Amino acid sequence: MTVERVNPSRLAPPAGFSHAVVASGSRVVFLAGQTALDGDGKVAGATLPEQFERALANLLAALAAAGGTPSDLARVTVYATDVEDYRAHAPRLGAIWREAAGRDYPAMAVVQVVRLWDAQALVELDGFAVLP
Repeated sequence: MTVERVNPSRLAPPAGFSHAVVASGSRVVFLAGQTALDGDGKVAGATLPEQFERALANLLAALAAAGGTPSDLARVTVYATDVEDYRAHAPRLGAIWREAAGRDYPAMAVVQVVRLWDAQALVELDGFAVLP
């Protein structure tokens, strides 16, 4: 599998994402939305950074179970109930991402939503990966 991250110089420099990802491989893994649910199905963490860390861990656990690694991620969408809160915590969220997934950023988007399935959830991540 090959993954090429494309960041054209005429676009604003990306921070924590890639503008485009070109992936070739034999398997595509679609990852369901993951929130900060613990093993008992309860939302863990009261703050956005705490919930982001758990949601990302859950997403990466699903990816690993399918045979993938963070570098296989081609696209991730972040759904946040408060984009201003997300922006305020962006440096910490970036550090959490780098600790868990490294610096090979997928194409990403952050979208504000009114609420998520679990009312206590502040953030949800979904995406897809391309595996060899």
